[in-house]
Amino acid sequence: MELEKVGFNYRGEEFSLEVHRCKRFEMFSGLMFKRREKAKALLFDFKKEVKLNFHSLFVFFPFVAIWFDDKNRVLDVKKIKPFKINLPSRKPFTKVIEIPINKEYRALTKSLVGDTKSL
Repeated sequence: MELEKVGFNYRGEEFSLEVHRCKRFEMFSGLMFKRREKAKALLFDFKKEVKLNFHSLFVFFPFVAIWFDDKNRVLDVKKIKPFKINLPSRKPFTKVIEIPINKEYRALTKSLVGDTKSL
């Protein structure tokens, strides 16, 4: 799996992480059926503005979703629990990053959304 570096600003803090850019088919499955500790952060790049709902069906662990506009500005950040059906964004977006809440990303996800131990 080839990873690329992505940086963004959220609440005045700079963040950087390596993500796997999803290809077309991977965009349908995302973190579904992945193992929590082996899961990597995923980037969904739609190339143009969209307004889609996501879901966490068959994702057996919590994750953080970050929605971006075409200028890479953060539009929304949410903690997502497993097996939720309707996960809308507040505004149209061009990119989404899904970050699994696991040992590898624990510090990052805690900085983004606070305590993740209860998830």
